[in-house]
Parts: sequence; structure tokens; C-alpha cells
Amino acid sequence: MNKNVISCQINDLSQVPDAALFDFANKETVRHVHDFHRSLPGYRPTPLVRLPGLADYLGIRELWIKDENHRFDLQAFKVLGASYAMAKCLGEVIGLGDDELTYHNIIAHKSAYDHITFVTATDGNHGRAVAWAAKLFGCKAVVYLPKGSSLIRLEAIRHYGAQASITGMNFDDSVMHASGKAQENGWTLLQDTSWEGYEKVPRHIMQGYSTLITESIGPGKAHLPTHVFVQAGVGSFAAAMAGTLVSLAGGDAPTLIVVEPEGAPCLFESSKKEERVRIQGDLATIMAGLSCGEPSLIGWQVLKSAVSAFLMCSDEVARKGMKVLGNPLPEDPCIISGESGAVTLGALFEIMTDKQNMKIRKDIGLNSDSRVLLFSTEGDTDPDLYRDIVWA
Repeated sequence: MNKNVISCQINDLSQVPDAALFDFANKETVRHVHDFHRSLPGYRPTPLVRLPGLADYLGIRELWIKDENHRFDLQAFKVLGASYAMAKCLGEVIGLGDDELTYHNIIAHKSAYDHITFVTATDGNHGRAVAWAAKLFGCKAVVYLPKGSSLIRLEAIRHYGAQASITGMNFDDSVMHASGKAQENGWTLLQDTSWEGYEKVPRHIMQGYSTLITESIGPGKAHLPTHVFVQAGVGSFAAAMAGTLVSLAGGDAPTLIVVEPEGAPCLFESSKKEERVRIQGDLATIMAGLSCGEPSLIGWQVLKSAVSAFLMCSDEVARKGMKVLGNPLPEDPCIISGESGAVTLGALFEIMTDKQNMKIRKDIGLNSDSRVLLFSTEGDTDPDLYRDIVWA
């Protein structure tokens, strides 16, 4: 019995993108975001890795993977969103415009904001990014993790000086808990999902993610793919990738495919029911960073317009992706990718190699001319789990 199960929901809501919907990632904003990130101590672009051997094996023309295992010392992309959103909040306090928003300009006014406490809920990587950025800028951070969270990830957050604890709730309820604590204590909520009345900070987080595309496609669209597979929890990251690609590539924007775990397929089910829905329960999956039950309001608005298909994958698909990336063909480099980072490669691998996925392959237009971009959004942020999977 094949456990590498993939279900595909073609997005019947997709349409010609409304330019206003994607204005959050317009070219000027994307430039400001990248300039800000380049001002951070230790910034350097993460590798865009070409895998010619695997591309040939899968029967596609090109395969690129953006390897976020090398993002600062955090092994995950989330810091791009958290740092920019935090900088925007601090910039408002001290009166900095977008052109002035740099690390050195912010830290020069530290005494004006060092009383601020940022609070968030997280499955791990976002909370670590908030803790890292708060330490960098000289603020305080409080982080709540949902039940079942790894103790390794908890301690990784505390390593950066944040007050962190595991709640007895799932991710979505932990988010509401963090929101309540922000109101109760006068803290600033820095959450990577949005709902009615809470959209400004999540939009800034999404804008922060745009640097991934700026670094990836290069001047003159040198690495513009035909297909982009992007993993999704609440959908903010996926929507940021969609918005930035539409803004920078215009009519040449690639086919976008969203990938979720079968234990928490909130976007898949929203597409199926043609409305934003919340998945109940424990949201059990090894893909901790994708264990989310309710789509971000902004994320869903963007994705329902721009995405071609939503994929729902078993945990075995993520395991397959981790193993393939960690055990490359002779001509390809090794990529250390965690469970949430590798699921897109696992999905691509199964679609291109398993005959029972031929209809999915046809529906999303994958063929020998396809140039595919994936994001390995995290490295082995839980080393014990990584070894258990890749060594098994």
C-alpha cells in the first residue's frame, strides 16, 4: 500500500489577478524590504541550489531549491517576516519612513522603544525569529507554543532571551491566547496570520518574506520558473510568494501550487468549499510549521485568486522529500531540509514518479519543459526528529 498519498484540488476560484490585491508586494515595497534586510548584521542571501541530476531523474528541465537552512543562524526563513514587521513597528514609534528603515537607524533610538514587548504564538520557527529580532533590536519577547511542541524548539526560542512556554491548546487557540495577553498587558502582537481587524502587522510580515523572491529570480528574471511549489500553514508565506511573483514577473508569473499536510489542510478545504474555513482538532502532523487550522484572512484573499492548485499530502510525502534531499544523486549537492521544508520536494517527486499521480501532473502542467522552484523553508530545526526520519 502506497502511504505517499497526495490529493489535488484545482482552484476553481482562480482568476486574472486584481492588481490592487497584490499591491502589498509592489516593486517599490519589495525594494525597501530588501534594503532593510541587507542592513541587518550578518545578512547574506541564502543559496539558490540547482539540482540537475534530480531534475533529469524527474523528467523536468530545471529544479531550483532556495535553501533557508543558511538564513542567519536560525535555519529558517521566518526571520525575514518577523524582523521586517518588528522594524516597521519600531519605525513608527521613532518616526522613520521606509527609506530610513535600517538596522542602524532603528538601534540609534533604542531608548525610545526598549520598553516594548512583542508577543506571538508559534509552532517554532516564527517564535524563534521573533525572539532573535527582539534581542537584535533590544526589545522583549513572549512566545507561546501549542501543545505537542518539541522541547528542542522551546529551548531554541529561550536561547534568544524570550519568555517562552507551551500551552495546552492547538495552534489557532494559542494565537487567540497570545492576542488576549497582548491586550491584557499592553504588549504588541506580532502574529503571522490575520483576521478581521488584525491585518497591518501580518501584511508587514508577508512583505518581509518577499526577499526570498528578490534573491531567487535574479536581475532580468534570470531564474524565473514555470512552476512554484510552496508550502502553507495559514497561507501568509504562500500568499507573499504569489504576490511578489505577480508584481515582479507580471504576465510571466509562474503556475503556483500550494502544499499542505493532510492533518491540517485548511486552504485545501477552503478551496474545496469555496470559502475560508477552519479545521478543528489537534491538527496532527510531523510538519509542525504547517500545523494550522484556519487560513490567514489576507493570505486566503490572495491565494484564492492566484493559485492554480492546492495539494494535500500525507506525512510520508514530507519524509520522502527529506530523504531525497539528504541523499542526493552524485551530481547534486546535499540539502538538509526539515519536515516542513521538504514536503514540496516530496510532492514533486511523487507526482513525477508515481503513475497514480499522472492526472495531477497533467492538471498542473508539469512536463519535460518545466522549470520548478521550491523553498526548503527550514533545516533540521529539530535535529532528533530529522535523524529519526532520514536515518530510518
